[in-house]
Amino acid sequence: MAGVKLKKTSARPPQAPAPKSAVPRTAARPKPEAARSQAMPTPTPSTEPHVPGTQRLFYAFKVPANLVGPLREGQRKLKGNWRIVQGDQLHVTLAYLPAVPPDRVDDLKRLGTRLVQELAPLTLHLRGTGYFPNEGSPRVWFVKVEGEGLAELAAALRDGIHALGLATDDLPFKAHVTLARKKGPAPRVPPLVFTQQWPATSVTLQRSILRKTGPIYETVSSFRLRGETPPPPETALTPVQETP
Repeated sequence: MAGVKLKKTSARPPQAPAPKSAVPRTAARPKPEAARSQAMPTPTPSTEPHVPGTQRLFYAFKVPANLVGPLREGQRKLKGNWRIVQGDQLHVTLAYLPAVPPDRVDDLKRLGTRLVQELAPLTLHLRGTGYFPNEGSPRVWFVKVEGEGLAELAAALRDGIHALGLATDDLPFKAHVTLARKKGPAPRVPPLVFTQQWPATSVTLQRSILRKTGPIYETVSSFRLRGETPPPPETALTPVQETP
């Protein structure tokens, strides 16, 4: 049509698809709190990937030698590819630190001393056995532990660690002693119940070192609970009125 100029457009070459490495990946969604609470009874120092140049450390109550015998009797019931935890390695983890720089170990020693020096010894009780995970194929066999003041001490240690700017695991505290870890097909042992108890008089700071045969634990420092156990409350006596 006369008097009308048409605008020329240059044809664009087709764009090549973005390489796979440039395609953004969807970030993993965090696990719901309910799911995480069932993920593990308490931290297990041997399950975390190691950060080079750091140490795996944890605060714990060690199981005394006089209780190793009954627990060993339970371990003898295991069959198949269960790897038992040796008697001198049995413990109750209070707080686990997966990656501690070597120059911060002294800070953890001072924290342990400060938190327990006025704390009275705790009485810890062994209870029934359990598995992690409870459903499907378990990887850990453990015995539950109970004791008044145990959860409060674990919480105080974690708060103190975080105040130092160090990280702990974010799993809920569930006191237990790991008895064995599974390394292949193996049957479960029917539930066992232990009734032993012991006075826990010192907290230890342990270093976890991984070996092909499993983790071993070395004592870095020990903190004695020096507080006095409060006396039992007095029972008020009700006066007896004599019959005339």
